[in-house]
Amino acid sequence: MPLRRCSSLTDTPPALIETIADIPSTNGELLARLGRGEPVSEGQWLVADRQSAGRGRAGRVWSDGFGNFMGSTVVRLRTSDPLAQTLALVAGVAVHEAVVEATGGLAGLKLKWPNDLLVGDAKLAGILLERQGDAVVVGIGVNLAQAPDVPGRATASLAGFGMTVPRDDFAAILAERFADALIRWHLGEWAVLRTQWLARAMPTGTLVSVKDRDQCEIMGAFGGIDDDGVALLRLANGTVRAIHAGDIEMVGSHASGG
Repeated sequence: MPLRRCSSLTDTPPALIETIADIPSTNGELLARLGRGEPVSEGQWLVADRQSAGRGRAGRVWSDGFGNFMGSTVVRLRTSDPLAQTLALVAGVAVHEAVVEATGGLAGLKLKWPNDLLVGDAKLAGILLERQGDAVVVGIGVNLAQAPDVPGRATASLAGFGMTVPRDDFAAILAERFADALIRWHLGEWAVLRTQWLARAMPTGTLVSVKDRDQCEIMGAFGGIDDDGVALLRLANGTVRAIHAGDIEMVGSHASGG
């Protein structure tokens, strides 16, 4: 498939994107800055060319890939905000929108609860939230140029679909899309964002399995998410189980977890 170069995706990138050549973890660095009491404003991004100790959910290694997007930002929580746990889904909507804008559309793109963006059954992007006091660090990784080799898990990159998206162009788009979604979240529009997440998610009724905190596996049909962003699983006996934490996997695929 011939390469399609996605250039001039935005004219003026946001001013608060800080880039760094090499760092252990963008999430770790922002958490450290917050711990030292340094000013880290909402809307500021830290983006790395390379990460030597990046991580995903449940302590998984976040594989480095030069040319990929690896960045983190901070959300300052307010007493009037929706539940902080819904931020992962809000970030998912923003990442989905950014990929669509950067590529002009990509077939098979869908969100998987709570923090993955898939193409078909292959992971294209992941999100990691870490809280410190009244701040949440949101880390996002998107495979623009390379798909990491993860045993037992399918991965994908935009380059693998013949799409060349420059990292800095994508960073500017994502920062704008995330800022738009975050403003709406702060204004109490979680119900609308929830609907947008569901419209971009795997279809309800998809057969999935879930491993809970005790690594027990449960199988059922994906039933969407409730008003608090909790995943719902419809079991074979017709009962619905709320999944507050764990990894959802599509049965019969090797879709990657967070």
